[in-house]
Amino acid sequence: MALKSDPLLEIIQPEWNVAPHVQAAATCRAGGFSAQGYQSLNLATHVGDDPQTVSQNRRRLLTALDLPQPPRWVEQVHSPLVVCADDVPGSGNNRNRAQVTADGTWTDRPGTVCAVLTADCLPVLLCDAAGTRVAAVHAGWRGLAAGILDSALGVFSDAGTTVQQLRVWFGPAIGPSAYEVDAVVRDAFLHREPACEDSFKESRPGHWQFSLYHAASAILGARGVTDIGGGGLCTYSDERYYSYRRDRQCGRQATLIWLADSANK
Repeated sequence: MALKSDPLLEIIQPEWNVAPHVQAAATCRAGGFSAQGYQSLNLATHVGDDPQTVSQNRRRLLTALDLPQPPRWVEQVHSPLVVCADDVPGSGNNRNRAQVTADGTWTDRPGTVCAVLTADCLPVLLCDAAGTRVAAVHAGWRGLAAGILDSALGVFSDAGTTVQQLRVWFGPAIGPSAYEVDAVVRDAFLHREPACEDSFKESRPGHWQFSLYHAASAILGARGVTDIGGGGLCTYSDERYYSYRRDRQCGRQATLIWLADSANK
């Protein structure tokens, strides 16, 4: 089912092997009301942008994508915590930071919109083959090392979904050519995930270029997940996206997933 969209907004629609009623989108930075470094579709309330302007941006997103409900925004802290979106109060256009702390949400209820905000970290969408449960997670290096993907996989295994039934899509994130890390980051990964060794390419003594895409794929692959799409969109080099490493003062784009109501399938 094609998404309704506003011609002023540039939206990335995932191409992946999912049921027709599974809806998903990733925003770019164009098409909103924010100014200066936040220009223009900043969807985050915690980055210093004018709260009223962020509310306008969120209303535009709601209308442009014809979302069934406002997204259930959470306060992201690079944790491994994934919560049920239906337990997160409806955010609407509120001007405050979300009160629920987590780095991912899931739902099996049609109409509930899961969403994460990013500006270099990796957004990951997941669903089962039948389209009965969906999730969105925020996976920076800290979250990956802390086990955010294992938490997300647990959401599905708890419902009896096997890894062979999982579908995964990676949204825009910083690419390895723009993401240099030190031994602290590398050691944190390799201590937990030896399969991530090839995600690091030495760039100079004591420093490595790091691929979030490759690391997430390696972690999921080690768990048996094979149906993985997306990846390759670099937030740093592509100015369609916000990038904290490039700009420091910047907004956040959103990656969203929801189940369409049965009447709209």
